[in-house]
Amino acid sequence: MTIKESVKKIQNKETSFTELMEYYIAKIKNKDTDIHSFLYVNEEAALREAKEADDNYSSDIHGSLFGVPYAVKDNILTDGIQATAASKILENYISSYDATVVLKIKGEGGIIIGKTNLDEFAMGSSTENSAFGPTKNPLDLSRVPGGSSGGSAAAVAAGLAPYALGTDTGGSIRQPAAFCGVVGFKPTYGAVSRHGLIAMASSLDQAGTLTQTVEDVKIIFPTIAGKDDMDATSGNIDEEGLKKDPSDLKIGVVKEFFGEGLDSRVEKKVRDAIDIYKNMGADIKEISLPNASLGLAVYYIIMPSEVSSNLARYDGVRYGMHQKENHPGGLWANYLKTRGDGFGEEAKRRIMLGTYTLSAGYYDAYYLKAQKVRALIEQDIDNAFKDVDVIISPTTPTLPFKFGEKTEDPLSMYLSDVYTVIANLVGLPAISIPVGNVKEDSVELSVGMQIMAPKKKDLMLLDVAELFEKEIN
Repeated sequence: MTIKESVKKIQNKETSFTELMEYYIAKIKNKDTDIHSFLYVNEEAALREAKEADDNYSSDIHGSLFGVPYAVKDNILTDGIQATAASKILENYISSYDATVVLKIKGEGGIIIGKTNLDEFAMGSSTENSAFGPTKNPLDLSRVPGGSSGGSAAAVAAGLAPYALGTDTGGSIRQPAAFCGVVGFKPTYGAVSRHGLIAMASSLDQAGTLTQTVEDVKIIFPTIAGKDDMDATSGNIDEEGLKKDPSDLKIGVVKEFFGEGLDSRVEKKVRDAIDIYKNMGADIKEISLPNASLGLAVYYIIMPSEVSSNLARYDGVRYGMHQKENHPGGLWANYLKTRGDGFGEEAKRRIMLGTYTLSAGYYDAYYLKAQKVRALIEQDIDNAFKDVDVIISPTTPTLPFKFGEKTEDPLSMYLSDVYTVIANLVGLPAISIPVGNVKEDSVELSVGMQIMAPKKKDLMLLDVAELFEKEIN
């Protein structure tokens, strides 16, 4: 059920909040043993809060999130509940406060059903890097759900929660949304507060949503968006949606994103979707982003550099795992033991990459140069939006891949984010919507299409995405 369908059943007295919660908890117990989308189910508290919702509900007073269950990616802090970031180093960490995005939904009466799996500290494109085991794609259990928000995407795709929160640093909401056949929305950088997110790369991280429909995103987003005094990088968005008729809409198609490396079956589905906009009367224009091909290289310099800095805090002294090494190395040996045992291989890889690029003698050659190219990419984007309202591309270059297919070749894994990193580097709002299925190995696999809009034009972006959703439904 979507959020809208859940609320309608409550209003029509077809079910209660308690029955709704019991339905999802039973479904998780029945199906999630195979999928492993949840790391923790908040059963006792969720059922208690659902009963309180039944006792206090009035359709005249309460909004469309009241009493509705939702899942939270386990790198978002939730008061009194675990927040492991899918890492051994935080395995027993219980958060003492709520992230702002959670606090806002709680303020509307939303109920956390559980915490979802992810790549460790959100580092990955497949959810194979979780310290607690991988999540599987509900469409085909032999394939990955994408990452790093793979647990949240799989939970929504499998119908284990009406919606879920995720985080997106280089495509970590949109890529798993494409792989699992759901809607993944990354707002403008700062449109949703980062306070209470376990930081990976601070200039790139953004909280967002995974839902069944664009319509559901439009229900959630007004609640979670806006300036937050606890996050200096947060701010408000433009409050106007799409003011144009579809026939006045100008859509840019990036020519650099439809070349080598793109699966022909994915390309066909995306081009078919673009034709639907064309049939509505939209003006389709091919555009060029000359520096787009450098986006992935820039991302994999800037992101590990920020990872190296942010993950330095996990030393076993203040919180999290503490491993004591009883030899003359003393405190330094304890640091090495704790971090060596606590971090997984991908986290270590990115910490080392970032430490290298920030080191004396390499800072100018790598990090500083990457920031300059980042500015050029933003310049390309700004120029493109002078001529078009939104930009469309595939979300991913391939269909969901099988477990183990890319784990031995990190570079091929990183290429999964080739179309999505641009939005994070520039801070744009972006959404992935399902545009059809491709049959492979007798299984229907999902294809996602990405739509990007100028900064702060989140509501306009959602309106454009909903045009497609309404047209095909």
